[in-house]
Amino acid sequence: MRSWSIPVGRLFGVDVRLHLTFLLLPMFVFWMDYSAHQGNANGSHDMALVAIILACVAAHEAGHMLAARRMGMVPKAVILLPLTGVTLYDESRLEKPQPAALLWKREIRLALVGPIISLALGAFFAGVLIAIGRGGELGKWPFLQAANLPKSLVWANFYLAALNRMPAYPLDGGRRAVSISNAIAMVLMLAGLFSDNWLTMIGVIVFSAAQLEERALVFQSVLDTVRLEEVMLTDFATLSPADTLEDALEKAVHSLQDDFPVVRGGDMVGVISKQHILDALRAEGNGYVQAVMNKIFEVSLRQDSLGSAFRKLTTRNSGLIPVVEDQRLIGIVTLQNLMHSMSLLAESRKLRRDESES
Repeated sequence: MRSWSIPVGRLFGVDVRLHLTFLLLPMFVFWMDYSAHQGNANGSHDMALVAIILACVAAHEAGHMLAARRMGMVPKAVILLPLTGVTLYDESRLEKPQPAALLWKREIRLALVGPIISLALGAFFAGVLIAIGRGGELGKWPFLQAANLPKSLVWANFYLAALNRMPAYPLDGGRRAVSISNAIAMVLMLAGLFSDNWLTMIGVIVFSAAQLEERALVFQSVLDTVRLEEVMLTDFATLSPADTLEDALEKAVHSLQDDFPVVRGGDMVGVISKQHILDALRAEGNGYVQAVMNKIFEVSLRQDSLGSAFRKLTTRNSGLIPVVEDQRLIGIVTLQNLMHSMSLLAESRKLRRDESES
């Protein structure tokens, strides 16, 4: 899902990204206004309604992020979709592993926070309208329209609270419910053809997000179940700490690797990247690998999962994880090789699953 979004700023220190499907919303709002007023759409009011919906979604997701932080989770990014949002968390920085029962409780509590925030905001703005004598218009159809922005501010929050109780991803009520999401999306799109066009819009969003989530689930399955011995590179180049940087660069030129284990005898003593070799040569001239190699590095065992290696690579911003057995180097996993293997394995599993369902 992240690859289908663009950065737009930060919220509480967390990257905020706008999903490309959000571009559907201004077009949809303009078309609804155009149809309702026989071609006399108010462009500024339409964009104001889009901004209201975006702000309501952002407030909804802010509630999730703040609650997650209280539970020890670290939000990495929030992706805003037209009528909902998705918060991505840094699972490698959880305070400690938790039992499945506690994880389910945490998920339920997180799922409830967003709708509660939306309900509270909707009730607050409704109270403001009632206090200034405009409460009578709150119950008039249509509830969400560019022609009445104050009323839309109330109902946008109420709609978000109601929608996010549905058991469909990416709504709060549907974490991991991809199959249900597809069915609900179809029902919403069909219902919208005969009643409220907003239902069609919601159905399109739910269906699009469910397809992205399905791919994410397949990737997660690969991360959790595939072991490093199934994907590690066993034919790889090594360097010696006694190699000069010029000799090391010459070896690197003839290798597809970007990162190299440094081995003395049978022991691995460091790692160094091709870029680090170049930087050292430019800064200090020719020297020895031992002087510039990274002597602090993570290692993995052959039975470790891809997920554990991926977390080590991303947490330490490293390009290589050595795989050892009995303190002996038997393979390496690089970020490039890991992503390539994950992609192939994910496609293979998806194809096998599609064949079994057909």
